[in-house]
Amino acid sequence: MKIRLAGPIESDSIVNGPGLRAVVWTQGCPIHCPGCQNPEAWDPEGGVEVSTEWVCEELAKLRGQQGVTFCGGEPSFQPEACVEIARFVRKELGWDVWSFSGRTYEELKKRGGAEWEFVKELDALIDGPFILAKRDLTVKFRGSRNQRIVHLNKGEITEIEAEE
Repeated sequence: MKIRLAGPIESDSIVNGPGLRAVVWTQGCPIHCPGCQNPEAWDPEGGVEVSTEWVCEELAKLRGQQGVTFCGGEPSFQPEACVEIARFVRKELGWDVWSFSGRTYEELKKRGGAEWEFVKELDALIDGPFILAKRDLTVKFRGSRNQRIVHLNKGEITEIEAEE
């Protein structure tokens, strides 16, 4: 299966979830939040196309990581590929799986299909659009106060960390 990436796989991130994390930067986003930190990742034809197998191989080479976080772009724009990678890192590497989304948990659940299957693979979803007027550098792992950290177990909410 193919996935379009917005940039290289990052390692040792401490700002995209707890502990040391690998980050998969997905390409393509239909949401276009004003003030987005990654507008270059909006174009669905931008970035570089690689196989999910290649992504998994690259992640397996990393040492000291505790999890993977899908960022973008909008990871739910390529849900099937993200599901495949998430299942690999959980089963083969024992990592937890987080994702950012400009959509809320409730929107993703309502959309169903592959997008919901991706949510069911997550340990946590940082949800909601970035809102420039609510930008706050003090909220943990988020860019704006409206965004939440939704802790999940097989798609069901176990806890929500929210500022508003």
